[in-house]
Amino acid sequence: MKSTYKAFRIEEHEGNFTSSIKQVPFTPLVKGELLIKVHYSSLNYKDALSASGNKGVTRNFPHTPGIDAVGIIVSSESNKFKIDENVIVTSYDLGMNTDGGFAQFVKVPEDWVVKLPQNLSMKEAMIIGTAGLTAGISVLRLSELVKPEDGSIIVSGASGGVGSLSISILNKLGYKTVAITGKETEIDFLKSLGADEIIMRKDFEEMDKKPLLKPIYAGAIDTVGGVILENIIKSVKPMGTITCCGNVASPKLDLTVFPFILRGITLIGIDSQNYPMIYREKVWDKLSTDYKTAKLTETCTEINLDELKEKINLMLAGKLKGRTVIKMDI
Repeated sequence: MKSTYKAFRIEEHEGNFTSSIKQVPFTPLVKGELLIKVHYSSLNYKDALSASGNKGVTRNFPHTPGIDAVGIIVSSESNKFKIDENVIVTSYDLGMNTDGGFAQFVKVPEDWVVKLPQNLSMKEAMIIGTAGLTAGISVLRLSELVKPEDGSIIVSGASGGVGSLSISILNKLGYKTVAITGKETEIDFLKSLGADEIIMRKDFEEMDKKPLLKPIYAGAIDTVGGVILENIIKSVKPMGTITCCGNVASPKLDLTVFPFILRGITLIGIDSQNYPMIYREKVWDKLSTDYKTAKLTETCTEINLDELKEKINLMLAGKLKGRTVIKMDI
């Protein structure tokens, strides 16, 4: 094996951030660590923020982003995993302040690693990635309290990674879904995923400011927060359930307690970054079986490292749909 490997590196020069593909030297493993030869990674919003020098995501540079990776173990100082096992690494600190999956190799603690389920290819695992894991956790928690016969589920940020995968999974499980999107160009895409109804974001944001709105939805998966989440909470039927995993619109809510105490609704926060391993393995199993959709590969675009910078810029501009997976030059 060579002494260096290829990686998409972000460097800081006097407060300015640049990206380029560099050769990075290997460092020795310590007890409990694994070296994984990356076959695929995927692009997430956190990756785009890290690549743009956002110090709220990544504090120290130079740095390799990439919160998702899948590949083969080539070296191990672990008693839990062996060389040549196919594994997934998502979330935790990967790609944030630990060099991530936008590279030919990643070095990670054993506690971050999940065995690749038999029913998933490596590419499929990265189409799912952290976004799919978040969608899977959201659907699992929602389905514990809301059944398909209870009514429709509204999904915000529907053309994004978490939203689009949530709609696909819910459709497979027999739920009727309503998609909120700010992009008229994505209506056909959302219908192809199984969305039964489309609502434009501007229309949903402009709803009445009353503390309670007409109860329409049995539940919701919210990925954006802010006014959208406020109006979802006010529009859910009695005993309905909402999962919340994002705050790209706003982390603040301007609400009364009426939806909670008069309608008895439940708001569940979703944290996939540090989701306990015992439950993480359960969700990955479901994502490879019950939650695996026939159109999984249709939601993704495959690129290589050389094309990554362009896709990051599109994501930051809000012009990327579905999932983008990066195939490594191995």
